[in-house]
Amino acid sequence: MHDDKICQTCGRVITWRKKWADDWDQVRFCSKRCRGARPNATDRALEDAILAALQSAREVALEDAVSGVPADRRGDMRERGRQAARRLTSDGRIVLYQKGKRVDPSTAKGDLDVRST
Repeated sequence: MHDDKICQTCGRVITWRKKWADDWDQVRFCSKRCRGARPNATDRALEDAILAALQSAREVALEDAVSGVPADRRGDMRERGRQAARRLTSDGRIVLYQKGKRVDPSTAKGDLDVRST
């Protein structure tokens, strides 16, 4: 059995596929879209904003944590904030919650709260 991996862009789980059998060790992205949209300075600023917000509070709404980061030309800042949170979750730095219950970052929908680990 092959271990699942985490996409370096969106933070979602990459499940092993037979077509990747020969190069599974080199797989880092879940799709062509993620390969082309690798994290940049704005994405790192979103991660920093989440961690900074957690320094002053035990739990923070994700939207509030990333609201101060200026948008760049690359699209939906809400989704990029969620991607940043998923990357931090995969690194073990934060945990995502929804209505007080811990959720799987790859499948969670709706408003999320973040807590430090």
